[in-house]
Amino acid sequence: MAIHELSALLWRERELLDLLTFKLEEEQLLLTAGKSRWLPHGTKEVEQVLERLSKAGLARAVEVAAVAEQWGLPAESSLSELAAAAPDAAWAGILSTHLTAMQRQTAAIQELRDSNEQFLRAAVRSTQETAADLRPSAATYDSQGRTGDASPSRLFDQKI
Repeated sequence: MAIHELSALLWRERELLDLLTFKLEEEQLLLTAGKSRWLPHGTKEVEQVLERLSKAGLARAVEVAAVAEQWGLPAESSLSELAAAAPDAAWAGILSTHLTAMQRQTAAIQELRDSNEQFLRAAVRSTQETAADLRPSAATYDSQGRTGDASPSRLFDQKI
């Protein structure tokens, strides 16, 4: 029966949302600890979970359409519409519980994503400020062995 398959898919999707939450928290810990060396690995893992979630979402859409047809609803019905139209109160409760849990997980993921983005912006700003302060001082030597201010970088050729 399609409703059993749909419920199993919803459980798998919720597990993937939990895994995504974990990976985002892991990424946040790397950011707060200043371990930027591992960020590409963390980002790759987040992208892998997002890819798996995308596939799970497609599978869910197929099963929702199948259940909707069995229950006399349009194939593009939402999960909340399925819950409202469930012929059995038990399935209405199960679908509503899945929907509520997934909405909470999604809200938590959005908060983590926004928080991580703020950490990344702060890290970029800090790196830019540090790089701006790294100007050669009078105590450094140029390629000819002379000390003093190095000529400033130029974006345009002044001979033109």
